[in-house]
Amino acid sequence: MNDFQPMTVVDETANSGRPWLASLVGVNDGNTITLDLTKFTQGVHYNPGTLLQGRNILKAGLPLGKVTASGLYAPYTGPTSEVQSVTVTGGPTGGTYTLTFSGQTTAGIPYNATASQVKTALEALSNIAPGDVTVTGGPHPGTAMSVAFVGAHLGEDVAQMTASATNLTGGTDPAVTVVTTTAGGAAGASDGTQVLAGFLLEETPFNPGSTKCGGVLLWQAEVYASKLPIPLDPDDVASTTAFIHWR
Repeated sequence: MNDFQPMTVVDETANSGRPWLASLVGVNDGNTITLDLTKFTQGVHYNPGTLLQGRNILKAGLPLGKVTASGLYAPYTGPTSEVQSVTVTGGPTGGTYTLTFSGQTTAGIPYNATASQVKTALEALSNIAPGDVTVTGGPHPGTAMSVAFVGAHLGEDVAQMTASATNLTGGTDPAVTVVTTTAGGAAGASDGTQVLAGFLLEETPFNPGSTKCGGVLLWQAEVYASKLPIPLDPDDVASTTAFIHWR
């Protein structure tokens, strides 16, 4: 049962900037909660502040669970989809690189590729169908990209991609690295966060060094699962206190 006060936060533009929100159903019933910031990870759950705006920003749409012992809210730890970060270093000025996933290697990806170009290259592989990955961030080489395995790979602990920078040119020792930032697969905790409580309704700022902050929990909603900042497979959500219609 909900043990907090309702908070109205919606207007006719409530889903602006929230591609994961399929409709306004439920947004008037968002509830105030307290988040345990020690359990959130920079780059995965929140973006760091800038020189002019020093506060960190939690991403809207984060799946949340409730920590039984403290009553605070933290990232949902039920089955999740893999997210891998691809970074180009060394400041190349030309050439291409490749990514390999489970034995299949992409065609050359430009040194200054956009997220769309990386997505297209991956979806051309025989083991990644259109809609099986989302790619955000970039462009290269200055900014890393996040590749989330969705579609047929939702909820799977997939193999980490490898990269080859052999054909990159210019710069100083150009290289490409791949790091798994969110491992896919089965629930990773038993502290209560393996139960889906809902989603963080709004981008939520907090001061660096803080251990707690307030937020708004969307506990009934219509949601595009593959467009959440941490994609998940509805079929893998075995336990939930939320009322979610998946699309």
